[in-house]
Amino acid sequence: MSQCPARTPAIVLASFVAGIAFAHLVCHCSSSPKPAEEEEFTIANQPQRFANAKEANNGRVMNIEEVYEPGYCKGKTVLVTGGNRGLGFAIASEFLKQGARVIVTVRSPVKLEGMEVISGVDVTDDKVAEVLTKGLAGAQVDILVNNAGYFMEAVENMAHIDFKEDLSMIDICAVGPLRVTQALFNAQLLPRGARVAMITSQGGSISWRTVQNPQGGDYGHHMSKAAANMMGALVSQEFKQHGIAVANLHPGFNKTDMTAKYKHIWAVEGAVDSAVGAKRVVHEIGKISMETTGRFINCEDGLRIPW
Repeated sequence: MSQCPARTPAIVLASFVAGIAFAHLVCHCSSSPKPAEEEEFTIANQPQRFANAKEANNGRVMNIEEVYEPGYCKGKTVLVTGGNRGLGFAIASEFLKQGARVIVTVRSPVKLEGMEVISGVDVTDDKVAEVLTKGLAGAQVDILVNNAGYFMEAVENMAHIDFKEDLSMIDICAVGPLRVTQALFNAQLLPRGARVAMITSQGGSISWRTVQNPQGGDYGHHMSKAAANMMGALVSQEFKQHGIAVANLHPGFNKTDMTAKYKHIWAVEGAVDSAVGAKRVVHEIGKISMETTGRFINCEDGLRIPW
């Protein structure tokens, strides 16, 4: 039977000291703060996220006025697609209130006080560039807000999937903003220093589906938002060389006609009036820069969302 060699007192003492040092290192590492980048991300559980904000009295979430900085947009030209109703109208109205020149695109003619309107703009039309460039008449856009979107009312699951509607959501929410952005860029109406805000959704985060959709479903909506996020990320890469910053923005949970089917969870998940949601969006657009370009941001708390 083999035996371990006898240890001298010096060796035992050295081993003891090394053990203490190792234990201290492990303890220190386990209690050290998370990396800064990890702390920049928000959490997937919406009710818990809102509950945490209430408990911490988080002013950024509970009262945007505490941090609101809209001054950057005064005198700027802002184009908002689908800005005639819902959150889009609230965003356009807030920019107008802050002293921006606001141009809104719509499909059917409408009069919006204080705003310029370009009608006949269908983001699913490959010829949308002609209508946009004619309507802008050479005006350069400092801030482009790709807001036009669509969310079918019916809930989808394997018992009921509307493929036609799914393709429509993908076309409007993902390909639509690409058409608009290309139209302005190719017409040289997006100058260096411009900002492009893609209004997408946390619903486009693939890694969050296990938490937010444990039973699956709503295929077209989530597919369209994931595609929109990919589009925004790729545009941000191409635009780096042109000095144009891009962000994918989740506007937060807002009380609009589009989210009315979830009215029963508005309170527990912290849904806000569209006027408040608009200020959150305007605040985050002000933070878009070449240093942050390409990020996916939650406008509720200003933190990042994982892809």
